[in-house]
Amino acid sequence: MHLCVIPGDGIGREVVPAALDVLRATGLPLEITEAEAGWECFQRTGTALPDTTLAAARAAAAVLFGAVGSPSFPVPGYRSPIVALRKALDLYANIRPVRDHQPPLADHKRTSSSAIDGRSSVVDLVVVRENTEGMYAGRERLEDGGDTAIAERVITRRASARIVRAAFELARARSQAKSHQPKVTIVHKANVLRETCGLFRSTALQVASEYPDIAYEEMLVDNCALQLVQRPAHFDVIVTTNMFGDILSDVASYWGGGLGLAVSANLGEARALFEPVHGSAPDIAGQGIANPLAAIGCVALLLEWLAARPDASKPATLSTAASRIRAATAQIQASGPHTPDMGGNARTADITQAVIAALA
Repeated sequence: MHLCVIPGDGIGREVVPAALDVLRATGLPLEITEAEAGWECFQRTGTALPDTTLAAARAAAAVLFGAVGSPSFPVPGYRSPIVALRKALDLYANIRPVRDHQPPLADHKRTSSSAIDGRSSVVDLVVVRENTEGMYAGRERLEDGGDTAIAERVITRRASARIVRAAFELARARSQAKSHQPKVTIVHKANVLRETCGLFRSTALQVASEYPDIAYEEMLVDNCALQLVQRPAHFDVIVTTNMFGDILSDVASYWGGGLGLAVSANLGEARALFEPVHGSAPDIAGQGIANPLAAIGCVALLLEWLAARPDASKPATLSTAASRIRAATAQIQASGPHTPDMGGNARTADITQAVIAALA
C-alpha cells in the first residue's frame, strides 16, 4: 500500500504521525512518500504546493493530508494547496460522515433528538459536498480601484449531476449495509439564487428520477442548518454545493463531537485524499495536546476506500483493519483517555497509544 503523506502545517505534523503509528499497528504492508505543502512551505519556497508534491500524490494509491495554515489576507502568489489538490486530482466529492458516539464535551452536554419519522434517534448522516466549483471556484476580482470585490459562483450541469449521483449511490450503499430506508436531502437556495442554485436543483431532480428506490426531499440551506441543530436524526445523506456543504458539514460535526473529531474524504474517479477537518490549530501547535482521533479516523476511511476498489488486493483484510480502527477510536472517544478539547488532560501520544492498545 503506497500512500502519499502530507503533514502540512501546525498540528498536522503531530496528528498525521499519530495516524501512521496506528496504521502500522494493524500490520498492513505500507510504503510512505512524505511530501510538503502549506503556508510554511510557501514562505520557504514560494509555492504552497510544489510540483514534486503533486507528482507524489498522483503516483500514490491515496493521500493522507494533515492541515494547512492559510493567511486571512491576500498574499500574492499564494493559493490554498488543499483546494489546488482537489482541482488537480479532480476530487469532486467531499464526503463528511457524522455519527453520534456521545463523547463528552468540555463546555456543555448534548442531547440527541428523539426518533423522527420512524428513524433512529442515533445521529448517523453524511454530508456530500461538491468540491470543485461554486463559490470556491477561485474567480474573484477587484474593481472600482479596489473599492468593489466580486466573486463569481460557478455551477455546471456536469458537476451537479455527478455529485448528486454520488450522493444517491452512497445512500443506496448505506441502506444495504445498515438495513434502513435510504433518503437524500437536496439542499439549495434556488428561491434566491435562481440561476446557479436553479441549475443545481433542476439537475439534482433529474438525477433523483433515476433512483426510484431512494426517497428524496428538497430543503433550503438556511432551514437545513436549523434542522441539523433541532433534529439531526431526520437526515441520512445530504447533498449540496461547495460552500453550502462546507458550512453545513461543520454544523453537523457537532453531533460527532465537534470539528476536532470530524473526518473527510475527497474522492474522484481514480484518486482519493483523506483529511481531518480541524485545521492547523496554531494556538496549540507544538504543545503535544492535539487530538489525533480525526486523523486516525481518516485512516479508517482510507482503508475502506481502498478495499472497495475493483483492483483491491485483499479487500477483506483492508476492511477488517478499518473496522478495528473504528472500534478502537469509538472506545477511546466514549471512555477515554481524552485530550483537553474533550475535557481531559491526555496528550497526543497518550491517545495514540490507547488506540493501539485497543486494537489488540
